[in-house]
Amino acid sequence: MNKEGMSLLYIWDAYCGWCYGFSRSLGEFHAKHPELPLTVLSGGLFAGERKLPIDSFPHIPEANKRISQLTGAEFGESYQTLLEEGGFLLDSEAAAEGFAALRHFAPARAYHLAASMQHKFYYEGKSLRDPETYREIAVENRLDPDAVEARFESVDSTADARADFAKVQQLDIHSYPTLLLKKGDEVIGLGGGVMTAEKIEARLEQILS
Repeated sequence: MNKEGMSLLYIWDAYCGWCYGFSRSLGEFHAKHPELPLTVLSGGLFAGERKLPIDSFPHIPEANKRISQLTGAEFGESYQTLLEEGGFLLDSEAAAEGFAALRHFAPARAYHLAASMQHKFYYEGKSLRDPETYREIAVENRLDPDAVEARFESVDSTADARADFAKVQQLDIHSYPTLLLKKGDEVIGLGGGVMTAEKIEARLEQILS
């Protein structure tokens, strides 16, 4: 089936545990389909009034257990400490600005940069508000850390993050992770949640047939 003109759109949030769990499936599927350009947008899960300490969401520890059971995702000891202490601020706006800064310098590697961010938080317990976290990700991904940090702290990254939120709102997407297939003006749900790469593949074949 000719996939010319088609592309993928992935809506995620850096502080979404289910997105962390979905990351491996998306990575495997994405690697099999280099012919489908992938755009990654931040959704803004913990923004505005929902920008709160992690202990404001008591369902998270139980959700993490389910995510581990269903996807094999590993939550690191440093992250578990943050969870137990409870005061860590979930700030999706700052995380979206950090992602926008990284993506600006390597848009074709947006998925890999998103995965790097989630590893920093969910495994290493690093804050996605801290410029040093983005310097580390930049170095690990062969980007200029000074340029990434400067972009993160500029109004440009704020504008880019707000543009992401606006696009997601226009698409009427309210749950993350959500993977979409774009065919011209048509946008079709392709995957999310705990779907494996094989299930996403089967969904794609169903759509294309």
